[in-house]
Amino acid sequence: MAILGTILLVIGGIGSLIFGIQILIVAFQTHIGWGLGSLLVPGVGLVFVIMNWQKTKTPFLRSLICFAVMIVGGVLSGMGSM
Repeated sequence: MAILGTILLVIGGIGSLIFGIQILIVAFQTHIGWGLGSLLVPGVGLVFVIMNWQKTKTPFLRSLICFAVMIVGGVLSGMGSM
């Protein structure tokens, strides 16, 4: 089960990274201030997602799914007991 958990952790992590970059691209396309703020200031990316829900809905929800896959992978690999 640990191998499956590690695989899910990696897949979920790569997916979260990809969809996070997609949100960052949309932020930079909207305005350079949003892009830099999302990149450098914690919480600005979430504010951007909320304010631009129609543009960011798909990558944000997909990143949440990837995060859930990472949690399942962590539990299966035994990282939840650390």
